[in-house]
Amino acid sequence: MENEKEKFEFQAETKQLLNLMINSIYTNHEIFLRELISNASDAIDKLRFASLTHSDLLEGDSEFVIRLTPDEKAKTLTITDNGIGMTKEEVIKNIGTIAQSGTKEFLAKLEEANKIAKKAEEEAGKEAKTDATTKDLIGQFGVGFYSAFMVSDKVTLITRKAGEKEGWKWESAADGTYTIEPCEVEKHGTSITLQLGEAYAGEGAEQDMTSYWTLESLVKKYSDYIRYPIKMEETTEEPARNDKGDIDDKLPPIKKTEVQRILQAPVPRMGRPHVVLPHPGRGYCGIHGAAVHSGQGACQSVFPGI
Repeated sequence: MENEKEKFEFQAETKQLLNLMINSIYTNHEIFLRELISNASDAIDKLRFASLTHSDLLEGDSEFVIRLTPDEKAKTLTITDNGIGMTKEEVIKNIGTIAQSGTKEFLAKLEEANKIAKKAEEEAGKEAKTDATTKDLIGQFGVGFYSAFMVSDKVTLITRKAGEKEGWKWESAADGTYTIEPCEVEKHGTSITLQLGEAYAGEGAEQDMTSYWTLESLVKKYSDYIRYPIKMEETTEEPARNDKGDIDDKLPPIKKTEVQRILQAPVPRMGRPHVVLPHPGRGYCGIHGAAVHSGQGACQSVFPGI
């Protein structure tokens, strides 16, 4: 394994995008979490499909999950998945550059959205509409990873491609450059750690992204469609007790019990149909309990009134 850390410059379009993201005046920065969770879900999808023909890629880990790990003291938030992961070349291609298709159109629209936002500041009721427009643009053009820089001073990505032995660490402070270096990664998948800015962690934060309640609310608000479970490592403090078993406020609390808190239960997926029936003009219908679907177009329910 190479030990040398390499430094790269972002392509011109990526630099422009980062600048627009960081200096954007639209207020709905919280959508970064939706984008990173969506990316994690896509990575798991890729591994799940690849494992249908290459089961060894799972490496014995078939319980797909997305994890959020907030750290109040370090002011970080980590989003982890056990999906397909990336090689060094894929990190450079997927993170260091933006797909050329539609890039200029996206940048032009995002810049225009920011201009509209400036005018909207003086007109009540238009800010939410501008936020929605920008939010749609970010998802539409598939550059959601960069939204992490709206709330972070630094982003660190650690990944290992399923089936590969070598892991990679990518890091950037959005200063126009990023570094890549090899690292040991036990499991396949990707972990993204955000060094949150002052406005998003600690006392006086506008929106504390290390708060369990904030994260739970955002997951329910934006990511209820995700098909994989989203869990959070929650820590608790228990009051100390004296020799008699009574709570003693003079003693420091007992830390810390880790709890795997489920923020989002997996969306059920259709499996093999229980019954397959021919349907005139519509191919075959598969019945999953009371749900009926067709191999060709819509299929009527076999249960009256449903």
